[in-house]
Amino acid sequence: MVEHFTAMSHLPLPAFTPAPPAPPARDAGQPTRWQALLFFGKAWVFRARRALTDLDRDRRRETGSRKELRSEGGQGLAVAESRSALYTGESSAEFTLQAGKVQNLRVAAAALDGLIIPAGEVFSFWRHVRRPTKARGFVPGRELREGCVIPSIGGGLCQLSNALYAAALDSHCEIVERHAHSRKLPGSMAAEGRDATVFWNYVDLRFRSTSPLRLEVRLTRDELVVRFHALDAGPSAKRPVPEPAIPFSRAPRELPPVESCETCGVTTCFRHSACQKGATGSATAWLVDAWWPEFDAYLQKQRASSDWLFLPLDGARWRLGSYRWNTSGFSRLRQAPWEVAHRSLVSRRLSAQGAERQRALLRFDEALARRYARALPFSATHLVVSLNLLPFLWKSGALGGRTFDVLMTRQPLAALQSALNAAHDRHPESRTLGDFRVSPEVVAAETEALAEARHWITPHRGVAKLGGNKSVLLDWALPSVPPRASTPPTEAGKATVAFPASTLGRKGAYELREVARRLGLRLALGGAIIEDPQFWGDLNAAAPAGHWLAGARAVVLPAWVEHQPRRLLHAVAAGVPVIASQACGLEGLAGVVSIPEGDSAALEAALMQLPAG
Repeated sequence: MVEHFTAMSHLPLPAFTPAPPAPPARDAGQPTRWQALLFFGKAWVFRARRALTDLDRDRRRETGSRKELRSEGGQGLAVAESRSALYTGESSAEFTLQAGKVQNLRVAAAALDGLIIPAGEVFSFWRHVRRPTKARGFVPGRELREGCVIPSIGGGLCQLSNALYAAALDSHCEIVERHAHSRKLPGSMAAEGRDATVFWNYVDLRFRSTSPLRLEVRLTRDELVVRFHALDAGPSAKRPVPEPAIPFSRAPRELPPVESCETCGVTTCFRHSACQKGATGSATAWLVDAWWPEFDAYLQKQRASSDWLFLPLDGARWRLGSYRWNTSGFSRLRQAPWEVAHRSLVSRRLSAQGAERQRALLRFDEALARRYARALPFSATHLVVSLNLLPFLWKSGALGGRTFDVLMTRQPLAALQSALNAAHDRHPESRTLGDFRVSPEVVAAETEALAEARHWITPHRGVAKLGGNKSVLLDWALPSVPPRASTPPTEAGKATVAFPASTLGRKGAYELREVARRLGLRLALGGAIIEDPQFWGDLNAAAPAGHWLAGARAVVLPAWVEHQPRRLLHAVAAGVPVIASQACGLEGLAGVVSIPEGDSAALEAALMQLPAG
């Protein structure tokens, strides 16, 4: 936590390191507004002096270049690590300050993660984290001042400076500036003498490495993790940490225990009301995109009255079927109208399929995730996130310090691209199976996030198998359609089957064409021919004249990839037999025969076993 300190530096300091005024003892009376005003007046004097000193050092390049280099994760040998718990065992009365501290750590971690410290350069905490303000996303958190834990914008950043200091010691960096806390909270690094308090901008943490280091600063669901990675053959400096040089000695004095607004019992203090403000407890935020009936039903069953709902637009209000989420019963509703308008405008100019469209969809997902992340309340300690937003929320750090569940709107990208690769190996002549792959960076981010997720929520049986014990399996929502009266009569050897998709390799078009030729099937096509315009050749394949199910003995979809099989569910509800690959996620559903992906023999056998019309 940020603390106004009284102790001198543990190690030699720069030429200018002002000592702030000593706090009054507890028996001097409770703090007053005048004392607080005087404190901030003195602090601004120190801040101005430090700013002038740093400006002079920058001219002489004593503290290194301002240029920030960043690298991708996984580079360099980890030489030091520090882990510390994000939440302590405090009671719910101080939840707001705890959650605020974690939010401040998220913002600061985003500024430091991936930062490279060149050899010989001095790292300055405040140079890179910069001033904590509301405009930059910092919120009131736990600050230790004058023996009390109080709310302060940016409060809690000392947990990060403590971790950086501990890692700097373990990686044998030269400590240029460090200040110890004057009070030691039980269980903190201060109790071990490995702490470093910071107070913008004149109480800083600075250290130097003799070889380049890369910082990794992450928040897991319950820990702050700081790692130093050496970018050369070994640790930064193979020498012992220098002994502290203390300018003068001071006899230790007994200090009363640290108090908080919850424990001190002084309700007349002007700080007490600020501490209690907004102490409402945690909430869940639901971050959704396109509407799924299964997820909408789950949302309404699980949501609490304190929860927040983030959605592109209120579809019920604007009569947009693709966003018709049930928004009743939520504490707050947040929308992203500009992102939706941009997505709609650009989508109209793109083709229905292809690499360009897929790249655009990823950009839209990233923009929507960024909008949601900015508006997330720091009290939301649990999130339920649509999968298409997950990798970008993970990369932004918005999921750090939170538990989260995932609405699995598709397979994980790693599994999805593996399926496409297998299909392309089988059919290298396809124009669509190899046209686009997501960047390794996005795939890695999603994979890491899914590993940290608490639950994978899905009605898709194939996706649920991938999630294992994490999976929460939902029932598919069958549409309300009248059942078909009877199976239409067919000519011998000329049965009609409906193919409810565009002619794409990933939808199993190649496997269906092979079987249709052997069995002499009529095909009722459910979409455009995206592969070769002459793909179906002399086969009897065309769009149906009437309803897409009219005259069909069965509906067939031997897809390599299918995430939302709505037409298959429509056929099931109408009582029409369905033959689908396991990739369609309908295994075990009455009326559905499941076959392996790419297995033409299994497809032919299933068609041959259809009851005669």
